[in-house]
Amino acid sequence: MNRYLVVTLLACLLTPVTGFAHKVWLRPSQTVLSGAEPWVTVDAAVSNDLFYFNHFPLSIENLQIVAPNGSLVEAQNQHKGKYRSVFDLPLQQRGTYRIAVVSDGVFASYEADGERRRWRGKAEDIATEIPSDATNLQVTENIMRVETFVTNGGPSTESLAPTGRGIELKPVTHPNDLYAGETAEFQLIVNGKPAADMKVAVIQGGTRYRNTQDETEVVTDADGKISITWNSPGMYWISTSTSDSDTSIPQATSRRLSYTATLEVLPQ
Repeated sequence: MNRYLVVTLLACLLTPVTGFAHKVWLRPSQTVLSGAEPWVTVDAAVSNDLFYFNHFPLSIENLQIVAPNGSLVEAQNQHKGKYRSVFDLPLQQRGTYRIAVVSDGVFASYEADGERRRWRGKAEDIATEIPSDATNLQVTENIMRVETFVTNGGPSTESLAPTGRGIELKPVTHPNDLYAGETAEFQLIVNGKPAADMKVAVIQGGTRYRNTQDETEVVTDADGKISITWNSPGMYWISTSTSDSDTSIPQATSRRLSYTATLEVLPQ
């Protein structure tokens, strides 16, 4: 992953989800399909406007696709362009696919040879990438999940099982069963446990053609649950982030987590 993309994604991870910050997203061509082995094409980008690729492509190096039966499947025709990454997915099984880009690593700063240096990578590479005589070492664990959901035929839930790592969305309402005028309920969990008092931004796509973001903020209750009423059909972006000291990496003293999902709301 190149240095510019690392800086961009780190900024997205650390920046509050409100306002006009760059937004990270996956956008499928459709989310609900039926038929004999249909396909979807998915765009992946970091952009100023939802869902227009006008800033930088999102790396799909850490792409994870969980099929309806719980198995991992590979995307096809992967390509990285100037402003977006793109891939195709044949829906060979009936049910719901969970499509995610998951960044799980560390960011470190330290002093060596009289200079302040920074490094980002995998936790297992700390010992080889950071000099043993480095001083003032500060390590932060970073976990970012960007995802969307696609269903072939009737919705299913096996692919939606939490991994127990970072922030995850645990649907009460199925993410491919959303309709304008109705209210959906989701639960946010951190490391598999309900996450209370988390602020979640909800923004409908098409911000390029609005003077304001028209952002709605909802807050998880004591059980980590939120309710969202969809005023109109379209693609929606939901996002949240948090930080704590519950790190799984011995050298790290803090942890930063973020979660983003693209959901399609259909007309009645």
